[in-house]
Amino acid sequence: MTDVVKFPIVYVRGFAGDSSGINSAVVDPFYGFNEGSTHVRVGPDDQPSFYQFESPLLRLHTDEDYQILVEGDQEAYLDSHDDIPSNTLWVHRFYDVCASTWGGNPEEFRLEDAAADLLRLVEKLRVKTGAPRVNLVAHSMGGLICRCLLQKILPDLNRDPTDYVDKLFTYGTPHGGITFDVGFGLLEKIRDVTGINGADIFGPRRMYEYLTPESDLDPQGPPDSWSPRDMPESDGAFPRHRVFCLVGTAPKDYEVALGLSSAAVGARSDGLVQIENACVPGTHRAYVHRSHSGRYGLVNSEEGYQNLRRFLFGDRKVEAALVNHQLASEDGVSWQAEVQLSVRGLPIVMHEQLASHWCPVQLSAQQADGTSDGAVPLATTFLCGDLSRPPGSETMRYALHVRVLSLREHHGFLSFGDHLERTADFDDILVVDIGTADSGPGIWATWNSLIPGAISRHEPEGTPLDDQDPNTGVWVADIPLPATAVPILGDGSRIRLTVTPWA
Repeated sequence: MTDVVKFPIVYVRGFAGDSSGINSAVVDPFYGFNEGSTHVRVGPDDQPSFYQFESPLLRLHTDEDYQILVEGDQEAYLDSHDDIPSNTLWVHRFYDVCASTWGGNPEEFRLEDAAADLLRLVEKLRVKTGAPRVNLVAHSMGGLICRCLLQKILPDLNRDPTDYVDKLFTYGTPHGGITFDVGFGLLEKIRDVTGINGADIFGPRRMYEYLTPESDLDPQGPPDSWSPRDMPESDGAFPRHRVFCLVGTAPKDYEVALGLSSAAVGARSDGLVQIENACVPGTHRAYVHRSHSGRYGLVNSEEGYQNLRRFLFGDRKVEAALVNHQLASEDGVSWQAEVQLSVRGLPIVMHEQLASHWCPVQLSAQQADGTSDGAVPLATTFLCGDLSRPPGSETMRYALHVRVLSLREHHGFLSFGDHLERTADFDDILVVDIGTADSGPGIWATWNSLIPGAISRHEPEGTPLDDQDPNTGVWVADIPLPATAVPILGDGSRIRLTVTPWA
């Protein structure tokens, strides 16, 4: 395993609102990324429990040996030091010039200006640290500032975004804008026309303006086919596989405006950003049962941090997909899968797509046609080979919980005649062990239903899985589903694990 390069990390915060919100935001020396939490949801009754999370800023400081260099003013520190280590953390303080608390004449916030100022900070870090690129970590609107940099500011200067940014991680960014479940579109129109408190930046016309290079901009506005969620794939565009979107699915925990925000945005959201709008197609993503912010927020969560750490510093990418499945094709029957990804030694679920969280995996009843295996992605995670393991364990262990459910309709309504609530047609857990220097290289996988006794006492046995495609540099293995799944998913159904190098 090669050492992971540690680029400078720049945090970019979210929307603060009007002038009073901006004045409150600039009081915090780290714009909120130093805020931790003490609440965590546990158990089937969803009751809160005490769990102390220090904050993503401090955890990277201790876990990955990153330094926080401020000494009164991070900008002054940058200007007065010529030799700065690359493993450093920085905050893009774009709101400072818009605050009235410093005296003088505060500027009006403009997203394009914040993105241009981010470029200035990135350029200074490249010179001072000698690092070729930086990693960007953004919450909410901060992700749109980063995308403006990558999709407009740098292309307008005829510069390649990959020369400046290595990876982008977003927490709850409204990549598709902010829309509401109520008002039949009227609330969005009022917001976009009035631009109240600058919130029109979450509407399609303004998003088109700051996400489109000047050479491609249509003065009449976005074409009908344009979507703010899309990142271009053309030559010179920032690659989507270098982007990770963390999606929240717990709207009820978002307490802003006494819960009115979550009520307006709807159940399929984190309380402010709808689930569908929180990710860019073609990027990596994880769904976690956290709200947009607050005591159960995305940024100040163990779930968010563990996904962030592995994406930035992992050395292998592992993808799990359901392949070669054949579901019964019946009128009025639709199929869904639920998945949860857990890591041994962590007190949280890294990724979960559940029907109760409004984000199950939709399955098609059509059989693979021979030219395609009908692969349905279930989860993607990143492995850090040097992360500590629980005492006495010789492998890194991951568990992929898979449930397949059928929904039956009669005359357009769900049929409950033979329905058993919360009961899946198939329900099992794939236990995957990744070898280390102690246990020897290799990957072992077995289903929990085949493990006798407690899973904590299970040790992988036999030869590891064979690489089905040894000549490509990508490790691939298909794991048959247990016999209980055959009547539902067919005897050819498999979970495909694909492991590729990641840096």
